[in-house]
Parts: sequence; structure tokens; C-alpha cells
Amino acid sequence: MFKDLLVRKSMDQLMREASNTRELKRVLGPLNLTTLGIGAIIGAGIFVLTGQAAAQYAGPAIVLSFLISGFGAAMAALCYAEFASTVPISGSAYTYAYATLGELFAWIIGWDLMLEYLFGASTVAVGWSGYVVSFFQDFGIMIPSYLSSAPLTHDPVLGWQTTGALLNIPAMFIVAIMTVLLVIGIKESAVFNNIIVLVKLSVLLLFITFGIAYIKTGNWIPFIPPNTGDFGHFGWSGILRGAGVIFFAYFGFDAVSTAAQEARNPKKDMPIGILSSLAISTVLYIIVSLVLTGLVKYDHLLVPDPIAVAVNAAGTGLFWLRPFIKIGAIAGLSSVVLVLLLSQPRIFYTMAKDGLLPGIFSSVHPKFKTPYITTILTGIVAMVVAGLFPIEILGALVSIGTLLAFAIVCLSVLVLRRTQPDLPRPFKTPFVPWVPVLGALFSFVQMAALPVDTWLRLLIWMGIGLVIYFSYSRRHSKVQSMGTGS
Repeated sequence: MFKDLLVRKSMDQLMREASNTRELKRVLGPLNLTTLGIGAIIGAGIFVLTGQAAAQYAGPAIVLSFLISGFGAAMAALCYAEFASTVPISGSAYTYAYATLGELFAWIIGWDLMLEYLFGASTVAVGWSGYVVSFFQDFGIMIPSYLSSAPLTHDPVLGWQTTGALLNIPAMFIVAIMTVLLVIGIKESAVFNNIIVLVKLSVLLLFITFGIAYIKTGNWIPFIPPNTGDFGHFGWSGILRGAGVIFFAYFGFDAVSTAAQEARNPKKDMPIGILSSLAISTVLYIIVSLVLTGLVKYDHLLVPDPIAVAVNAAGTGLFWLRPFIKIGAIAGLSSVVLVLLLSQPRIFYTMAKDGLLPGIFSSVHPKFKTPYITTILTGIVAMVVAGLFPIEILGALVSIGTLLAFAIVCLSVLVLRRTQPDLPRPFKTPFVPWVPVLGALFSFVQMAALPVDTWLRLLIWMGIGLVIYFSYSRRHSKVQSMGTGS
């Protein structure tokens, strides 16, 4: 019985699936894949969570948090690149786990990826709402807080509380718009994403170029604020917790791997998209966080629009930049919502093809050639979550899900290298076993630094997933029923 839980999909079977699938359009080249990754990475992390993590955990040393997270993400990205070139099929870490660790682990990671994408889209939508409200305020248009805030919040001491708000309507609105666009088609979505990526990169470069002149070095002192006595609140433990929280900012390159079956030449182009998008985004994160904490004292950054606050702190000299920053943030966060909502349905699609989810989850629109049923379902759930919950709760939950996915992918590279050493690998992770081991280690250390409440929510989520697996998925698994696994 236990052996059945670890049944694996053979590489031959995966390659047949990759070559036989014609339902999804192969229209994405290396540039599209790179901008897809940047579209997912450059978003809430840089426009929202950077300020919040600096204010609550690391102070100006948030730069070190980004370096730690960036190093761990780079190790994971190299492992993802090997898998994406070796197993060019939609499903991301779910597919990689199925090929190496077995079905139960594949289900666990597939269920975990819902935290990463579905809740991630909701998190970013809440950040988008904050910037939209602030943008309209600049023109004297006030959106009432009871229509633009979460009705629920959580205090570590008092627990869940109501805020008096009704729903975060702007957050729900952006999810709805992006869902419609994704149903229409992947090519149209990619073109829209490319335009937005260009806009937000231009705005960030403007912020860096003109913001440097207004930096007050006194705002960087102390660079590492002393610990308050509680683990994770400033000091080195705060840097580590900050790294765990902002790790959410890096997981966008995972989204590239979910589009493998819509890439024109996945074995060559997937590694380019994954590694290029991560490298560009990491450099921008580090520079922007330095400028941000140099313009305004870190303890003033616990706001939904920290970069806009930093521009205000510079005075009249940068006042002209304020609307551009907000437009860039709104556009940038829009593209992240788009890419995350694009990724989750494709994981559902692959799991349904394997029988682990109902067959309707693999339905493809006859005209648009998109997985429209799961796209609509994902959009509806993301809308509800974005309307109800605050960004700090969602952000931490997404981070721990992302870290778990990265750790499993890193370990899977080691397993596959040992079990199938002669398998053709167009891209090979360098310095094995050190890169995969370091990637998994950094992921686990950052998970350990996250709050206990976040761990409890992860365990509850995983418990629900295991109930579904043993009550439905295991009995409908095509690999087990056909005996085609290994």
C-alpha cells in the first residue's frame, strides 16, 4: 500500500505527454518567457512588502534579507532550469515531484502550489488596491475605506477580529479583469504583460535614478536595528524573518515553468526565461530597497504604498515622480496578478490529466485554447480571498508555500541525478550536489523563521489536501490504475 503512494511517472511517459499534447498553443519565445517571469517577480514584493518587512522586521538591513532570499532563490532557479529543460511539460514543481519522489509528494506539492499562485494573486490584488486608492486620492477622489479594506484582520494576541469594512472591492475588480483576459487567450495575455513589464521597469529606473540624489544616509542608521527581545523583530533574527516574508517576491520564476507546453522551444527557452527573469529582478530589488530606506526612515514604511511615501519624503524635488510611481505600481501589480492567475489553472490542468482532479479541470476552450474552467474557478476563489483578508496574512502564507515548493524541487534534482544519471539534460544544474543542497537548506531555514501562526495555517491547508487525496485522487489516479508508473 505505501509503495503505491510513491508510484512515479516514468520519464518516457512524461516525454510522450509533452510531445502528444496539442490542446495548448505553443506561442511563447525566450523574450516572452523572460518578461513573464519579470511580470510575476516585480510586483507586490517591491511595491508593497519591501516597506512592510523593513518596518516590522529588518529595518534598512532589508537589503541583506533580499540578498539571503535572492541567493536561496538562485539555487532553486538553477534546479528549476534543469527540470524545465528535461521535463518540458506544464505543472511546474508538481510534475517534477511526480517524476522523482512519487505521487503522494506530487499531490502535496500540487496542493501547496495553490497557496503560491491562488493566494499569491489575492495578495498582490490587495497591494494593487492600496495603490489605486492612493492614486485616486491625489485627484480628490475618495474611495471609502469600508469598500477598499479587508473586513477581517488577525492580531497575534487577540486573534481574528473584524475591521468594520465590507469588502476590498478594488482588489476583487482587478482579479475579475485579469481572469477575463486569460480566458480570451495566452498570446493576448503575453502581449499585455510585455507592455506592462516595460512600463514598470521604466518607473523603477526613474525612482532609482532620481531618488539617489535625495537619500539621507542618516536613515540607514542603525543599519541593523537592535532586536526588541522577540525573535524576528529586528537584529539578525529580523533579517532572517524578513528574508522569509519577502521570499514571496521571488517565486515568480516558478510561473515560467508552468507555461512549458505553450513555449515554442521549451528545452532551450525555459532555462533562459527562468534565470534571466530572476537575475534582472534581484538586482532591481536590492537597489530599490537601498534607495527606499535611504529616502525615508524604515519605521514609517508600514503602509500599503511605501515607494509613493518615499517619493513624498523627498519633498518638492521628486513630487513630479509621484503619479508615475503609482501608475507604475498599478501596472506592475496588474501584471503579477495576470501571471499568477495564468499559472494556477495550468497546474490544475496537469493534475486533472493525471486523474488527481476531476476531468472538467482539464477542459480547454474550443475557440481560445485556454483552460477556461479552471481559469474562471481560480479567479472566483482569488476574488473572494482578496476581498476578505489583509495582505500581511496572505503574504506570509504564500511565502511558506513557495519555500516548501522550492525545497522539494531542489531535493528532486538530487534524486533524479541518482536514479537516472544518463537522462538527457539540455541544461544541467552546476555544482551538484552543493547547489541543490544549499537551495533546500536556505528554503528550510527561512521557513523556520516564519511565525508559528503561518506554520499552523500551512498544516491545516495540507491536512485538507491529504483528505482530498485519500478520498478522491488516489482512487482516480491514471498512473496507478493503468500501472504505467515506475
